[in-house]
Amino acid sequence: MSDAGNAFLASLTDEQRAKATFQFEDEERYFFHFIPAEDVAKRYGRPRKGVTFIEMNAPQRHLAQALIAGGLSQQGAVKANTIMSLDDVLRILEKDTVNRRNSDKYFISVFGTPSETGTWGFRFEGHHISLHFSFVNGKAAISPTFFGSNPAEVKEGPRKGLRALAREEDLGRELVTALTPEQMKVALVNEKAPDDILTSADRVAALKGQPNGLPATKLNAKQKEMLKALVEEYANNFPEELASARKAQFAKLANQTYFAWAGVTAKGGPHYYRVSTPEYLIEYDCTQNGANHIHAMWRDLKNDWGQDLLKDHIKAAH
Repeated sequence: MSDAGNAFLASLTDEQRAKATFQFEDEERYFFHFIPAEDVAKRYGRPRKGVTFIEMNAPQRHLAQALIAGGLSQQGAVKANTIMSLDDVLRILEKDTVNRRNSDKYFISVFGTPSETGTWGFRFEGHHISLHFSFVNGKAAISPTFFGSNPAEVKEGPRKGLRALAREEDLGRELVTALTPEQMKVALVNEKAPDDILTSADRVAALKGQPNGLPATKLNAKQKEMLKALVEEYANNFPEELASARKAQFAKLANQTYFAWAGVTAKGGPHYYRVSTPEYLIEYDCTQNGANHIHAMWRDLKNDWGQDLLKDHIKAAH
């Protein structure tokens, strides 16, 4: 990724590089949202920063894709590109004539100077994608990570049936429908699903007094395998070494893991789930646009933006 980052930056013009690069310590590194760029400007009174695919020529786009692909597995890259393509579906469905929906309106920002042993990071962000990569002394942190999909399932046109985040939905429903009535009483934290994931784009992810749901220790062996498959779906969006670290985290915290559900269990209705532990949180919501609009997020409660890595680095350095 450091090689890809330097190759990408070297391809940019001075004007593009000024837009794309920031100091690692810049507060901009902690800004994120997954709404369209125009909505960011309205909500926060500031534009989404970085250099967009719209501004790049073909060679620059290839190098940008190489940087992004370096941070994702094949599965994750397929999801990201499919999500980006859905803006063209929305452009047609919404009869957009003001370029609000544009599958090239995605931004890359680089923080610090890419190197194998230094401290740097990059962000890839736009509508329904917000991926944050931080590197300290050659170690990587990959959170927050957000993927969304609107529509969750394309209902008409030549791409009818396309589902960018099918397994996030199907594996969650498979687990909840496998629960016994007694387990469901504990897992169901609200009969109505929330309008969005509860942590939204908060800088610090916190559930603020929400009930835990069902302890994983109360699941039978088959249900535990279903929970494992669900968590691994999120982990496997990233290269093997990074995915393995998330899987090891899941195994370590198996007895401190909770599964919660809100809303209906039948396909097509509004629903929400989360997997919570002391160290990470997975949230998924599908309620908007007639329950055909998914938001899915992984937050590292102690290591978003590599904060734990930075603490360790500062202790070692001083």
